[in-house]
Amino acid sequence: MHLLEPVLADAAEITALRREIHAHPELCFEEHRTSDLIAKALTDWGIPVHRGLGKTGVVGIVRNGTSSRAVGLRADIDALPMTEHNTFAHASKHAGRMHACGHDGHTAMLLAAAKHLSKHRNFDGTVYLVFQPAEEGGGGAREMVKDGLFEQFPMEAIFGAHNWPGMAVGQFGVKSGPIFASSNEFKITVRGRGSHAALPHNGVDPVPVACQMVQAFQTIITRNKRPIDAGVISVTMIHAGEATNVVPDSCEIQGTVRTFTMEVLDLIEERMKAIAEHTAAAFGATCEFEFERNYPPTINHPAETEFLRGVLGGIVGAENVLDFEPTMGAEDFSYFLLDKPGSYFVIGNGDGSHRGKYGLGHDAGPCMLHNPRYDFNDELIPLGATMWVRLAEQWLAARR
Repeated sequence: MHLLEPVLADAAEITALRREIHAHPELCFEEHRTSDLIAKALTDWGIPVHRGLGKTGVVGIVRNGTSSRAVGLRADIDALPMTEHNTFAHASKHAGRMHACGHDGHTAMLLAAAKHLSKHRNFDGTVYLVFQPAEEGGGGAREMVKDGLFEQFPMEAIFGAHNWPGMAVGQFGVKSGPIFASSNEFKITVRGRGSHAALPHNGVDPVPVACQMVQAFQTIITRNKRPIDAGVISVTMIHAGEATNVVPDSCEIQGTVRTFTMEVLDLIEERMKAIAEHTAAAFGATCEFEFERNYPPTINHPAETEFLRGVLGGIVGAENVLDFEPTMGAEDFSYFLLDKPGSYFVIGNGDGSHRGKYGLGHDAGPCMLHNPRYDFNDELIPLGATMWVRLAEQWLAARR
């Protein structure tokens, strides 16, 4: 790997910042302490700061030379509403809040790059450092765009990265086109007529109606959608009844839908609604159908993705820039890509052995995202910082 020596020299300082953020996680749109820490670090390094986009977002501005060209680099800063099970010194100090997705590490990598860019300024143009709140369900990217991110900071393109457990440190995953799926939720309330469980003919039982719906929904995936188009319908909750000898009045079904295209999403929503309403009617029941579209699919732009592939290959070698298999997980970086060219990619977080290697308080082992024993691998900080610095420098130096 070809890492920047000044970044390596700053690794201990930035690691300390990362662990400070990890110990004090904050949920979406509540990242006040985290935003203060980011803003102070940037200001100390001579970087002008703009605050308030998306409520708690921070944008740092690093300029040099006379060029009007600009590029955006994004890190997410929020944590998850879950309790950490780690026992090392920088574990969360707040029950029910945890950096279980590595946003503390994403922030640290971009801060390390910010310090280097500010000190060395080996570019002609502007680098916008976008520290985004509320990725975990709040749609912070959408809110920053609504608040005028791209009008106030007119960048040509924007790039973002996520750590990826199970991929080796020193490897990246890149893909043009869809890389993360859309995220959507549904809630269906089936209304029948309650009765004594021994006399079901006196009522309309909503439970078998709900069961028929759950089974029928999978025919959308297998018989309505083209087999080559990706789509997932997952019923994850069914709630009904209060007593074993009572047929309930209603039954509630909830779950999620994931797709890589809006066309498939339109089809699934339309068919789910029709199946729910007609199934209920066939059994003499009624239903209320609610469908909420959360994050759109994350679709990388081809030219920016190929540019990114070349930058990463120059750091770790082309053989370590892998073709990433798209995941049905969701990411609100998708909102940025609706308005600006850019690319989202992953950086290997290793196999979890870093937790034991550095004596962080428990054994090595699996270290998956959204797991109560997750921890970001600090080995990534110099690599991630080098990645952002080289990407910005080469983007601003390249022909438009």
